[in-house]
Amino acid sequence: MQIALFQPDIPQNTGTILRLCACLDVSAHIIEPAGFDTSDRNFRRAGMDYLDHVRLKRHDSWSKFEEWRAEAACRLVVFTTRAAKSYLDFSYTASDVLLFGRETAGVTDAVVAAADARLVIPIRPTMRSLNVAVTAAMAVGEALRQTSSGFAGSGIAGPAT
Repeated sequence: MQIALFQPDIPQNTGTILRLCACLDVSAHIIEPAGFDTSDRNFRRAGMDYLDHVRLKRHDSWSKFEEWRAEAACRLVVFTTRAAKSYLDFSYTASDVLLFGRETAGVTDAVVAAADARLVIPIRPTMRSLNVAVTAAMAVGEALRQTSSGFAGSGIAGPAT
């Protein structure tokens, strides 16, 4: 399982998501340009000392990420408020890349078009959106629940097979 962040622009959210990746042993990708430098103190504070434990790959652009994804043969699952299918009604695979958009603008139409699946986390109709770090935690939690044989070294078993 992998998480990709498309042009993230809030350092605290990115740091929190990378910390989540470290704790759950999930690889991470940042698709540039990001709206901050990784030396940003808010980014470092949110990620704390967990950042050294993340398998992180940075991609210079969307096209570079797509080149990597084609070589890796990974399915792209985009989370967007424009989707109709709930993240709970989807069958994840261990090689999926869960992609989350920029906090201020989401993802481009080209990203949506390239996705193998487009999912939404349903919320009350009067609410605009969830924080991207909360969305990532909910999504990767469900994906790991469906696919994982357990968290490495945790003693927590995954789903029965």
